[in-house]
Amino acid sequence: MTDKPHLDEEALAELRDVMEDEFDVLIQTYLADSRDRIRSLRDALKTSDSDAFAKTAHSFKGSCINIGAPRLGELCLKAEMAGKGSRLEEAPGLLDDIDREFQEVIERLEELPG
Repeated sequence: MTDKPHLDEEALAELRDVMEDEFDVLIQTYLADSRDRIRSLRDALKTSDSDAFAKTAHSFKGSCINIGAPRLGELCLKAEMAGKGSRLEEAPGLLDDIDREFQEVIERLEELPG
């Protein structure tokens, strides 16, 4: 797959420093937003909407990179490229990978010291 980490500890430490007391709110917002984006990706796939699939994957990629989830961001980039190239036949496997990696990210975020 990739040599990128599930979580970028350095990026998360910087975010924690900057956000201070709001860090937990940021993480919870990211998780809720990510669940919505995964649902939107599935909806775009069901309706064979390559453009919506690509745009949703693009915005999801950005939030993953910003929060420090580079492996998930890389998977979103692959999904974005599949959507842009109208290759939605690749989407089910990519969505499965995104789901698995998102679960990994959730688990690792829960393990962070509070």
